[in-house]
Amino acid sequence: MAILNKKVETGKLMNALGHMTAGLAGGFGKGEEMCFLDYKDKDLGAHPNISHFPFIVLKADNSNQIRTVRNEALARGIIFTDFTSTMTVGASQEQQDRTKETPEAELEYWGICLFGNTAILREFTGKFSLLN
Repeated sequence: MAILNKKVETGKLMNALGHMTAGLAGGFGKGEEMCFLDYKDKDLGAHPNISHFPFIVLKADNSNQIRTVRNEALARGIIFTDFTSTMTVGASQEQQDRTKETPEAELEYWGICLFGNTAILREFTGKFSLLN
């Protein structure tokens, strides 16, 4: 599941979503639980690593709503990745430095991706609408 800040322009959100999903899929050693499937077409062409699970994209009104979801995920031990505006300036080292220099309360969240039991996730994400 992803929740994206609707105040951020679409192109920037798609970049953030790409970073977060790559991190979620590759960063936690849970590939087997995430259940990636390889598909074959009639011509035996490969379509590898497609998620068995649906990927729901929701919208948040602002950064603080994403912060609240992040805090809930932390409290419940749910794996997640998030993306903030500090992760967009310059090269990776500059981004890391800028993030490290910014108090969490001042971070502007662009999005969060979560992986977990759907019923549990819905307990604290059910108020969000689908991104359209």
